Amino acid sequence: MFLETSRYFRQKQVDVVTKDGRIVKAVSLRRLPTVNGEPTAIEENDRLDIIAQRHYQNPTWFWHIADANTELEANDLVQEVGRIIQVPRQ
Repeated sequence: MFLETSRYFRQKQVDVVTKDGRIVKAVSLRRLPTVNGEPTAIEENDRLDIIAQRHYQNPTWFWHIADANTELEANDLVQEVGRIIQVPRQ
């Protein structure tokens, strides 16, 4: 269901019953470990994929950066120029 590079690739799939009684497939919650990262300042026009390319030479690893920070909405991490976020070391 997920590509090998997806953060959900190894997550267990479960059946969930919705309020109206339908059974749907869902992915179990991922428990995120504490990640030590490199403090990185957000630059003008930064996006998580651009930062991932800069640090890992792979823009699809953007989710490693999202997981290392506490924002519920990952794109909020790059909204404020100058904000310091954590970028995990590989």
